[in-house]
Amino acid sequence: MRTRSGSLYLGAREHAPVAGHKRKRSPAAAGECCGGRVKRQAGGPDYLDGIPDDLVLSILSKLAATASSPADLLSVHLTCKRLNGLGRQDMVFAKASPASLAVKAAAWSEPVQRYLKRCADAGNLEACYILGMIRFYCLGSRSGGAALLAKAAVGGHSAALYSLAVIQFNGSGGAKSDRDLRAGAALCARSAALGHVDALRELGHCLQDGYGVRRDPAEGRRLLVAANARELSLALAAAASGSHPFASSLPLGAVAAGVGGAGGCPLLSDFGWSLPEAEPHTANQFMSDWWASRGVQACAKKQQPAPAAGGAEASGDGDGELRLCSHMRCGRKETRRHEFRRCSVCGAANYCSRACQALDWKRAHKAQCVPMDRWLLAAAAGDNNNAAAAQ
Repeated sequence: MRTRSGSLYLGAREHAPVAGHKRKRSPAAAGECCGGRVKRQAGGPDYLDGIPDDLVLSILSKLAATASSPADLLSVHLTCKRLNGLGRQDMVFAKASPASLAVKAAAWSEPVQRYLKRCADAGNLEACYILGMIRFYCLGSRSGGAALLAKAAVGGHSAALYSLAVIQFNGSGGAKSDRDLRAGAALCARSAALGHVDALRELGHCLQDGYGVRRDPAEGRRLLVAANARELSLALAAAASGSHPFASSLPLGAVAAGVGGAGGCPLLSDFGWSLPEAEPHTANQFMSDWWASRGVQACAKKQQPAPAAGGAEASGDGDGELRLCSHMRCGRKETRRHEFRRCSVCGAANYCSRACQALDWKRAHKAQCVPMDRWLLAAAAGDNNNAAAAQ
């Protein structure tokens, strides 16, 4: 019987291991021991280098457009030097999806602001709108925020057009005399033409009241119906795709019957029938969380005046502080005292727009609104009880 040291293994003695020396393993054997992964040898082919830059940029743009978080886009920069360089091109940042721009107020920092600024400079309209709203209402940079909102509005961003309309209606960032109702109505009409639901509702109320436009109740009523129909179509589309948070609870059969059948239930917000509210926009959610983290809350209930030093009663209106819009999903804050309009019945709720007032009336304020004379009677009764107790 012949062994490995026999004559059938030519040259075996020359390559036989010497005592005290380690045998070198081949690259294939090393790959098998490492779980089948074979490292590329120095000087071997690099298939990534063979892909043209324009094709890599197209792939990165598709990735940015479908990213579900900022980490999906930024993690590309950690892959290799080439992807880091190509991932910083304007073409990639301009295609960043709204989900990749959904920044949180709790995680706000200078790098986050630079990321949004980089996307805005690349021409991303959603980034222009989000950063513009944050700068205007949260950071106090009125001119910088308005410039970014204007840039998004010029590009046809419907939410930016509506936000500029709200700024013109209220004269935000300036004095009361800076209000331009006609400009606000024009911006609102442009946003409504692009299908923005709040702009449709705002313009409908403006036409009904003659606010900034010639009064036309019939046309205003038609726009309110159009706003509710638009809201209904968005809710049905979200329910059909399963993306609505309450998609399983939407009574689609009842909704269809209410739309097509005579005598069915009315449509939505302005007509008594309501659907679960859609998720607020990233900018509105950021502003709400921003002010909530700083102890500023939207107040829709009348607060009793607290006694001040010396026995005098301080005003319970909060005249020295700036108030938030009472619609919980708005997040806008006054830029000067008494900028927002108050509820004409109770005087406790403050609204940046008629659209927010209509939505908040459906959501909560209808059950909270109490006429002002009842507050005065309650305050007078409280004073009488205090006087009787003192005697």
